[in-house]
Amino acid sequence: MAQTVLVVDDQDAIVRLVTYNLEQAGYRTLQAGDGGAALALIEQHRPDLIVLDLMLPELDGLEVCRRMRARGDTTPIIMLTARGEEVDRVVGLELGADDYLAKPFSPRELVARVRSVLRRSAGLSPSAELRCGPLVLNLDEYSARLDGRPLDLTPREFDLLAHLARHAGRVFTREQLLDQVWGYQFAGDTRLVDMHISNLRDKLGDDRRRPRFLATVRGVGYRLERQP
Repeated sequence: MAQTVLVVDDQDAIVRLVTYNLEQAGYRTLQAGDGGAALALIEQHRPDLIVLDLMLPELDGLEVCRRMRARGDTTPIIMLTARGEEVDRVVGLELGADDYLAKPFSPRELVARVRSVLRRSAGLSPSAELRCGPLVLNLDEYSARLDGRPLDLTPREFDLLAHLARHAGRVFTREQLLDQVWGYQFAGDTRLVDMHISNLRDKLGDDRRRPRFLATVRGVGYRLERQP
């Protein structure tokens, strides 16, 4: 089941940008435009992580963070701010924020930080790399290399390849991939998976008849071949 991220910012453009990139990476999202609404959503939905703007109307991000930690809420927080002053970063971290990102920021970097913070909060291995033979995926940087050369992958292609790499040798149906990578039950046809697999094969230089990486299991789905 996809993890849920609450995005809190009073700028609609920022909310749309962050929401789009998080959903492309497979997360569910909630949105709030002020601190009061954020606290209500946190109480109601218990998100897995909060992307929290520092400068909010009425109840600012620092106060939201302070109130959460005062009541024992340990939900991970990544704070956003348009100000780059060290004092803001220090105060936010002292109040219990888990990470800090100054605007303007790279959406891909934000997604990478969300992954990293969620992994740390779950007590998972700090290793940021997945290795499958000559294929190396850096989960923090959202980057991939094959035989030492970088691969130009979209966020969704990266997520799909990373999911298959975590379970190399296991066959997934298209429906399973839609649910586990896209993060929801897809109501349309499954050609969406086929399209992304085709794109990945092109970028990996894979031969469909004798695949080096992505194999089709007829009548079932796809798997990433184990590598020596």
